[in-house]
Amino acid sequence: MVRETMLSPADLIWPLFVTEGEAVEEPILSLPGVSRWSVDQIVVRAAEAIDLGIPCIALFPNTQPERRSEDGEEALNPDNLMCRAIRAIKQAHGDAIGILTDVALDPYTSHGQDGLIDDAGYVLNDETVAVLVDQAINQANAGADIIAPSDMMDGRIGAIRKALEMNGHPNVQIMSYAAKYASAFYGPFRDAVGSSGLLKGNKKTYQMDPANSDEAMREVAMDIAEGADSVMVKPGLPYLDIVRRVRDQFDVPVFAYQVSGEYAMIEAAAAAGAGDRDALVLETLMAFKRAGCSGILTYHAALAARLLTA
Repeated sequence: MVRETMLSPADLIWPLFVTEGEAVEEPILSLPGVSRWSVDQIVVRAAEAIDLGIPCIALFPNTQPERRSEDGEEALNPDNLMCRAIRAIKQAHGDAIGILTDVALDPYTSHGQDGLIDDAGYVLNDETVAVLVDQAINQANAGADIIAPSDMMDGRIGAIRKALEMNGHPNVQIMSYAAKYASAFYGPFRDAVGSSGLLKGNKKTYQMDPANSDEAMREVAMDIAEGADSVMVKPGLPYLDIVRRVRDQFDVPVFAYQVSGEYAMIEAAAAAGAGDRDALVLETLMAFKRAGCSGILTYHAALAARLLTA
């Protein structure tokens, strides 16, 4: 009766990894319990999300090495993994499930950076934004409901918002990765999308310094001013102070991403007998809600939904 914070399956977004083939499930060693799925199996996972009351799934492609290039051209292919998965889900399930799509070039580049690079390996902001706009329109044309730019280039939210309006997609939302930190917690994700061994250099020139909090407020304010419908803080649990500051300062939905490293630590702790897995999952997700999250992206979404409705 007096509980202040409520958690339900409707608060969850389930990230899923798409790979080539048919009837394929590829377990990801650094993410125990998480797999890459072929497009036909992603459709099955979407049905599972619907049955569990999860309102949205987030898609990330594992692009074949031969389709990666310096300029990430595969991101603009209307028949790439992401677009095929979107169309298949929409054909099977219509609007019964929301589809959030990642906009960034790292799943498509041969160097693993989120954008185009110069000869010195420096990521080029404005040139990258132009490609991200085309990538966003490609995904919207396929049927994406929410475009989620994770690249952290300056100015990309305004450019994408304008392009969506001009290309017949005024109702496609933008969830901006507004405060994305240059974190040590992303390793298993890079394994999942196939960019782990490819990354040249680091991403500290465009992702945020973990020591900075005020900068996050400036980044969020800029993205909202440019037309973001919602914003995200990434990673999650180590940055709940940022979530609370965003919630207190801005009147927009704020999401957090419980990233791959966070998931892997819970799984490792449970496997070592250091804590009860189910309890750890629900307690950490409740912490996100208590901090002010409108919703949470988590690889534990299906498990959490089952626990919450048991």
